[in-house]
Formats: sequence, structure tokens, C-alpha cells
Amino acid sequence: MGIGTHIRRIISIITWSLTGAGVLVLLVAAIRYRNNNTCKGVLIGISAPPSATFIGKKDIASLLTPAGAVKIQDRPIQSFDLRHMETTLEKNIWIRKARLFFDNNGILHVDVTERTPATRIFTNEGASFYLDSEGVQLPVIAALPARLPVFTGYPSKTVSHQAPDSHHAPDSLLTQAILRLSRFIRNDSFWTAQIAQVNILPDRTFELEPEIGDHRVIFGDGNDIGPKFHRLFLFYSEVLSRTGFDKYERIDVSYAGQVVATRKGSGQSRYDSLQGMNNIRQLIRTAQQLQPDTVRQQAVRPLEHNTMTEQDLENHDLLPGADSAVKSKKTTKIK
Repeated sequence: MGIGTHIRRIISIITWSLTGAGVLVLLVAAIRYRNNNTCKGVLIGISAPPSATFIGKKDIASLLTPAGAVKIQDRPIQSFDLRHMETTLEKNIWIRKARLFFDNNGILHVDVTERTPATRIFTNEGASFYLDSEGVQLPVIAALPARLPVFTGYPSKTVSHQAPDSHHAPDSLLTQAILRLSRFIRNDSFWTAQIAQVNILPDRTFELEPEIGDHRVIFGDGNDIGPKFHRLFLFYSEVLSRTGFDKYERIDVSYAGQVVATRKGSGQSRYDSLQGMNNIRQLIRTAQQLQPDTVRQQAVRPLEHNTMTEQDLENHDLLPGADSAVKSKKTTKIK
């Protein structure tokens, strides 16, 4: 290796060293300039559904500048402990995540992600609260009602603030099932319109109360939610849309591949039955137009035949209420 090569290498090392030192000096100077500069203002952003915001910009500003604290604007930037301010904001139950930073113009950006209620809970003791998608308990604000699935009969007064996948949280398995069922109902316009509330039974299974029809749906536990609603939708469209929604007092979809219907006594109002049929037919048509690719619409087949008469229903696939009849008579099987 010649002398010229050594010289070029030395020159290259010196050049890169000087360049790196220059960049470092400029970076330090920029940081010092920014830290010695003052806050020129605050820009607050809230990530939340437009239909319901449970914490406002004034609320966030008051958390950042509590009574007696120095105002944010015109304070030196270096005096801000952004991490501590983020932690302070996240202590508020409605704030899921907070991120603070200064831009090059000295503006403090406060980006907040709000917790959004996913379901409304009523306990056996009469208390009421929201749950968000992570199972965190949120207070009910009367001035800001949320249109959400309603669950009644929750066995505990409160829900742990731990994530629902934590097996150490009280009632964590029930909470997980509630959130799964609530999410399915919220994501389906038909069931959002049809399910008035969900009752939690003592054995921690679910019973659905419909908006249209004087019957109860025995749903079972929180597993196989999609197939259960699929069978229920087929039963609505193939049976109840023809016979009326007040003929049966119980519709049980808890058994895999089956729908077990229990007929109630005679004497219901023909007007109510006809009105219920018309209402549910409209719901079904709307659901088919809005969501042709949902679980209940995929490979939709009739229960047993394309057309059914009252005689067919009585003799073919509907059961009386006794448990012994479930074993002795043929059930409706929907795959």
C-alpha cells in the first residue's frame, strides 16, 4: 500500500470527523435554542368517535394546569416534564393514552386517545356503568348517553380495571364474554336494532330480549357467537316471519346446530303478530341490503324446506317446552 493511499485515508477520516463534529455542534445548539425558547401555545387533539366525546379540551387543559400551577404559555420549554404530564393525563379514567411533544415553532402538542364505552352494565345491586373495549369500568354520564348494548344482572358491584384477558381479574371470563357479545351486536345493524337488552343469568349464560316480539332467546355462553346469531336469523326469516313473533315464548340457540322453540298459549293479538311480522320483515330486508356479506348472510339456507306451512312447522321441527320433548322429538338443525 503506497504513501498516497495512506494520505487519502487520513484525509477521509479527518473529513468525516469534522463533519460529524459539525453536525453534533449544530444539534446541541438547536436543542439548547429550543430549550431556552418559551412555549408559544398549546394544541390539543382528541381521538374519539364524533358521536360521543366524554372529555373535552377544557377538561384536558385543566388537568395540565391545575389550580395554582404556572400557566403553560410563555414558560421555558426546558421546564416541561412531558413524561410526567402524560402520566398525569392518563390517570383520568376517560384518557386511554396521552402523547405530548413540542414542534419546531414552540407549540406544545397534546394528543389524547379517549376511552370509548363499548357496553352498558346494570348490576344485581342496581348500579350502572360502562365498559370500554378493554374491560375498564367507566362512569355513566347522564348528559352524554351512549347507544350501546345493555347487559343486566352483572353479579359484582364493580369490574376490575385490569385487562379482561387477565385471569386474576374478578369475573374476567364473564367480562370477556360480555365484550365479545357486545362487539358482535354493535357491528351488526340488524341485531343492534333487534336486541333490546341481554340478561346475565345466575349460571353466567345469556338471555336476549328482542325489541320486536314477545319471546326470549336462550343464547347460552359467550362462545360460538356468530353461528348462534346465524341460526337465530334463519329462524326469524324462515319461521317467525311467517307465523308471527308472538307465537313462541322461548327460542333456544344454545345447542350446536339446533334451534329449539317453545310455543306459548293461544290468545295473542292478531294485530300485534301481523305488526311484528311486518316490522321484522323490514328489518331483515334492510339487513340484507346493508350487509350482504355478514356471517348470517353467508350460504343462507332455509331450515328444512324453501316453503313452510303452519302444519309443517307443528309436525316437523318445533318443540314444546318440556326437556323430555327435546329428546323425543326432532329438532330444527341448522348447520
